[in-house]
Amino acid sequence: MVGYSPEDVRDDYVPKADVLDRSFHELEKEHLWPKVWQIACREDEVPNPGDYIVYDIIDDSIVIARGDDGTLRAFYNFCTHRGTQLVQGKGNTKQFVCPFHGWRFANSGECVKVVDRADWGTCLSQQDIDLVPVQIGTWGGFVWINMDDGCQPLDQFLEPMKAKCELYEFEKLRPAWYKTVTVPANWKTTLGAFTEFYHVQTTHAQMLTYTKDYSISRAMGRHGWISYAGGAGLPVGRSERLPPKEISDFREYLFEYADQFRDYLKAMQTDRAYEATQRLRKEVAADAPAEEVLGKWGQFIYEAAVESGAGWPAGLTPEYMAESGFDWHVFPNTAFLHPAVEAVIWYRFRPCGDDHQKTVFDVWSLERFAPGQEPKVEHEVYDDWRDGDYPLIFRQDFENIPKVQKGMKSRGFKGGRPSPVQERAVSHFHRTLRRFLEDAHADDALGAEPLVEVPEAAE
Repeated sequence: MVGYSPEDVRDDYVPKADVLDRSFHELEKEHLWPKVWQIACREDEVPNPGDYIVYDIIDDSIVIARGDDGTLRAFYNFCTHRGTQLVQGKGNTKQFVCPFHGWRFANSGECVKVVDRADWGTCLSQQDIDLVPVQIGTWGGFVWINMDDGCQPLDQFLEPMKAKCELYEFEKLRPAWYKTVTVPANWKTTLGAFTEFYHVQTTHAQMLTYTKDYSISRAMGRHGWISYAGGAGLPVGRSERLPPKEISDFREYLFEYADQFRDYLKAMQTDRAYEATQRLRKEVAADAPAEEVLGKWGQFIYEAAVESGAGWPAGLTPEYMAESGFDWHVFPNTAFLHPAVEAVIWYRFRPCGDDHQKTVFDVWSLERFAPGQEPKVEHEVYDDWRDGDYPLIFRQDFENIPKVQKGMKSRGFKGGRPSPVQERAVSHFHRTLRRFLEDAHADDALGAEPLVEVPEAAE
């Protein structure tokens, strides 16, 4: 791959070409998006026979359809007659009807009507006229597609993340809200803001009053693992970056955590978890040690979830949760944060059509609801984040991301200098992407076992 060698990416250096060059975008069009597993939609968006939804990635359009037999399938979104797109958006139908010449296709993909088929005599076989299938799989409540017939199975592709997160039962989560916005930056620039915690100390400085924010980041197969140096979940306490301040009541950290997540993120915390946190005021002494406060906090949240009928994942241990980390970047274009167990925030990043300087950025706030208590959520789509009533933490990121994209265009800027400790997932992603563009199957073995790169400074 001329000009874009993986060896040019170091743990502390990422060339700017990856996000600025149109030629790099063209390589992605040809060698990434048609050959990689990517999220197309959520399973709950196509729950019933006949449901379908369209997923677009640059020039390709894919229909995900649940057939009358209940099976999920994926097809390229074109009529096999002359290529007319069959549908847009989402809906429910037993047959897809070409709006140009009226050919009809069952929601299982078979062409069931060719107008005046006798004109072709014996020229058309059924295989010629059926919709062209796309590889499909499900995991974590999402539907994944891959246009490469020779691709690695999804379960293998997701490793080692899948094994380290399987017990969280993401498939049982449902959207509390779902927003999509166009961001004026390359998709990798936008993704980079959500796959490291190094920026918290400046961009989200309000969090330092309850977060020991020093983070660590690792390569895991193709994917990236990000967490805090303190271990599993949120490292509760005052950041060492702030002036020392004696706080005798450890509960105050959790009260502030609950208030900020409710007001500034509006995700990664259920309403019942917020109310469970307030139980600490009456049921735990102000001078209780940190271990007792944290233990009671977890107990109250667990009890609230069980009492509500939402349930709780079985088998989670502190050791498993520590191994699972806080944030995952799943190659190439999705990421999720999951320390709250029952409330997860999930991201997807992709080019906006064929424009390599804009991102379509999807955010799902997912929660574990009692069966039948899931809210009806409307998908909100915005051209500008200012129109979207985004919480403070997102607004802070949205202010910075375009500045990153613009700043990198300076002729004096050669490349990013990510922290080899706290931003390892960022540099690892760019190196892995370049490898994938050279050979989509060269690193398939990475999906089977974790490739853990831990810099000495983080050990």
